[in-house]
Amino acid sequence: MFLSVFDMFKVGIGPSSSHTIGPMVAAARFLDHLRAQPFEVAGVRASLHGSLAFTGIGHATDRAVILGLAGFRADDYDADKAEAELARITAEHTVSPEGLGTLAFHPKDDLLFDYGPALPGHANGLILRGTDAQGDVITEVIYYSIGGGFVLTDTELKGGKDSDTGAPVPFPFQSAQQMLDMANMSGKTIAEMKRTNELSRMPGADLDKGLARIWEVMNTCINRGLETPGILPGGLQVRRRAKGIYDALQAERGMNLTAPHTINDFMSTYAMAVNEENAAGGQVVTAPTNGAAGVIPATIRYWLDHVPGATATRVPEFLLTAAAIGGLIKYNASISGAECGCQAEVGSAAAMAAAGLAAVLGGTPEQIENAAEIALEHHLGMTCDPVKGLVQVPCIERNGLGAIKAVSAASLALRGDGVHLVSLDVAIETMRQTGVDMSEKYKETALGGLAVNVPNC
Repeated sequence: MFLSVFDMFKVGIGPSSSHTIGPMVAAARFLDHLRAQPFEVAGVRASLHGSLAFTGIGHATDRAVILGLAGFRADDYDADKAEAELARITAEHTVSPEGLGTLAFHPKDDLLFDYGPALPGHANGLILRGTDAQGDVITEVIYYSIGGGFVLTDTELKGGKDSDTGAPVPFPFQSAQQMLDMANMSGKTIAEMKRTNELSRMPGADLDKGLARIWEVMNTCINRGLETPGILPGGLQVRRRAKGIYDALQAERGMNLTAPHTINDFMSTYAMAVNEENAAGGQVVTAPTNGAAGVIPATIRYWLDHVPGATATRVPEFLLTAAAIGGLIKYNASISGAECGCQAEVGSAAAMAAAGLAAVLGGTPEQIENAAEIALEHHLGMTCDPVKGLVQVPCIERNGLGAIKAVSAASLALRGDGVHLVSLDVAIETMRQTGVDMSEKYKETALGGLAVNVPNC
């Protein structure tokens, strides 16, 4: 089993990896599908199903599909160009992706929100269609956005393609226990094994450059969120809070009256800054999803800003360790809120962050595994209840708590004696089972929780 660090950490745009980045990726794949057809396509259509329909407006899924069909990509998204192109498409009812000419596409008529039963493969489904000059459908593909920006066609999902098909890697651990066994046999750290696996698939210079960019985008996102006031998108008129809180914390630094728990406020504010940027549609890194994008950056920033001896040169070690843990969770359970609720997003992020922090603080592989287990266990059973058509306010709060729990879990693991009754593998399996048993309305369908108790303003 191999999932690259660049699968777990993708540069993209907010507010959702499943509902924004995934549909944009699906649209790009559909354009490639059209380019490979022997016949000429004159127009395109799209329909959104399940969670993509119910929460699609608040997550800008419609915009993502439209821009994706126009040729835009999440990893190099230009907001100004996107706005101009959206205005043109709305006025002219066409898209012009490279290599396909001008295609008919009227957003109002050709993009359908289907609020009926979800497609059978996954809660996040969409169907993209190509039409001829008469408007008849001549080709269509079903795509599923399975979490974290990962996208599969219905054929790929049925065929089990949600797994690695490349050449074998040196350390092919599929469980936490295998990971620990390989670490003990090789004498390598988790980060060193992960790096060795990555180097079997790419040059070292590309790996180092990619890791540097991941942290640069994360840190820039934090700074942007700490500096930006205003109101977040959505009818609730949610006011950005990260800047005000951070300014107050900075003013209090050095004062004798500052309470020890203020450090938690810093961590929460770093996470809040990222998730406010995410809610505003800014550039973020899936970590492992957009809904949980604040936990890992906040934990790294806490370590760099507040822990003596911390150095940015070890951020790659943090990211590689975190990616190893995230890969285990995705492979054996899920990182998708549509499948397992918020525990799969913020819980996974907290486990990844706890593992990364334990690593850079000098933890052994066993202590790192313990830290991840403690953090994940503290999030088991969490539901995901976005408000239809609005920003995911709960996610902003949960990211701060996730970062605090990650730091606490790492500290407990490092101070403990290494003996614990619950393994990470057991915690991951418990999360999977909980997700299977969880009512669909508490995942991402906007049919339960705050979605029915907060009015859609």
